[in-house]
Amino acid sequence: MESIAKILQSLNLVYYEYDKKSDMIVLDKRYSNTHTLGELIKLTYYLTSKKITFDVLKDSSILLNRSDTLSSKIQRKVSGFFTDMKNKRESIYVLSEKKVKWAKNLPLFEIEFLKKIDISLKEYEALVFTSKNAIEAINKIDSKWKDIPSYVISEQSGKLVKDFGGRLKFFSKQRHGEEFAEELIPLLKNKRVLYIAGEVVAADIAQLLKEADINCDKVVVYKNRFLETSKKIQLPDNAKIIFSSPSTIEYFLKCYEWKNSYKAVVIGKTTAKHLPSYIKAVISENTSLEACVQKALEL
Repeated sequence: MESIAKILQSLNLVYYEYDKKSDMIVLDKRYSNTHTLGELIKLTYYLTSKKITFDVLKDSSILLNRSDTLSSKIQRKVSGFFTDMKNKRESIYVLSEKKVKWAKNLPLFEIEFLKKIDISLKEYEALVFTSKNAIEAINKIDSKWKDIPSYVISEQSGKLVKDFGGRLKFFSKQRHGEEFAEELIPLLKNKRVLYIAGEVVAADIAQLLKEADINCDKVVVYKNRFLETSKKIQLPDNAKIIFSSPSTIEYFLKCYEWKNSYKAVVIGKTTAKHLPSYIKAVISENTSLEACVQKALEL
């Protein structure tokens, strides 16, 4: 029998993730029911066909290999309460204003969305995204992007494309920049491609695709702006710092001296290459801040 994680991957689900500890397939409840219902139907049909015992909870998450009895509900509530209390005590820092469960905010930059681009989207057959900020930015600039198939680096970006009404064609199974480019090469042959990105990127997908003879242009739709007036706080020993881009590494080291007790979590392999040699980091399996926080909780 395939692992549940591989099953989810084979079904191309973006709203459901497997939590091994609780043996549950958990729904990301931040997104609309329009698409999540379709994934729930696909998932339950598959589990039924494979004769896997399951129970659908009120929040549409799925309990595996057992029924949702009163005892299991109480156990889940109690376990969830103590886990929440424990994780809230962790000193995990996200270097932006984005709210992520169990992380504290240490905003060192802000996002500046550009208001227009000097390019016509109708000339392209495929859009490539490696950032949720890029999706949000293009959605403000030109709604025509929704008519063009989107190829994204992670499930998290895929959720946003679908929630905005875009056409999600592909999300990466590798979830890291250079590997993502390799996945795209056979998919984008003979297509005119536009890479929509920020001013500074960890991996230049457009260049990697061009080197593989893919007709790819790049357009910048947002910038990171360092907050010169960032309020410096006293970080505790053993603080866990999440670096989500090369820029966050630069900004953090402008404001703070790295202590040996600190622990670094980076969002991807390419971002990790920008760390100075004296900072040893762990790399998140998925390119999202939520996944980085989960990785930090394991340290």
